[in-house]
Amino acid sequence: MKVIITGATGMIGKGVLLECLEHEAVDEVLVLGRSSAGIQHDKLKELFLRSFEDYSEIKEELTGYDACFYCLGVSAAGMKEERYTTITYNYTLALAQTLHTINADMTFTYVSGEGTDSTEKGSSMWARVKGKTENDLLNIGFRQAFMYRPGAIIPLKGIKSRTKIYQFIYDYFMWLIKLLKKLSPDSIVNTTDIGLSMINIAAHGYEKNVLRPKDILITARE
Repeated sequence: MKVIITGATGMIGKGVLLECLEHEAVDEVLVLGRSSAGIQHDKLKELFLRSFEDYSEIKEELTGYDACFYCLGVSAAGMKEERYTTITYNYTLALAQTLHTINADMTFTYVSGEGTDSTEKGSSMWARVKGKTENDLLNIGFRQAFMYRPGAIIPLKGIKSRTKIYQFIYDYFMWLIKLLKKLSPDSIVNTTDIGLSMINIAAHGYEKNVLRPKDILITARE
């Protein structure tokens, strides 16, 4: 399997990248981003982008891949809807539409969020935008498309969150997250779970298009 990953400098993306590099089913990883993921590996190629909305100049370099694990995302805190929509919706659909024209048989996975509004009509701005992004990705026409809504995530293998408030929570309240994990094992996942789930789901598929924590854990163990 040859895969494309976005958001590899972020917490989830880095977790997915590490699992792909370690997994025997993955032969090659292409990371798309503005800066290096900071990892050296024989499987890894990096392509630095000038724009996240126009892939016309690099279409040839995006050919030959079996899956795209889209992990690029930002917190909506303090962000206006227009800017959040550009990053969350426009960037995602630009790559997805480009990849679909290259290979409609590939698998596209998208990291969304628990609480996403599939109706696109709720009061929460971020949930509406995520909902529209999910809906449009599912309608593009990929052979397989999966929306990940992981909720709370435990970072493993030394991974840190680039979002300060999230890292603060991890630094000072990880004991609480781990307690919740013990009390409700199917409600919280870790970065390894997400990476393994994406690899397995690209290889074997899954009965649902929207994956919540329990689904992620099930597919991570396949």
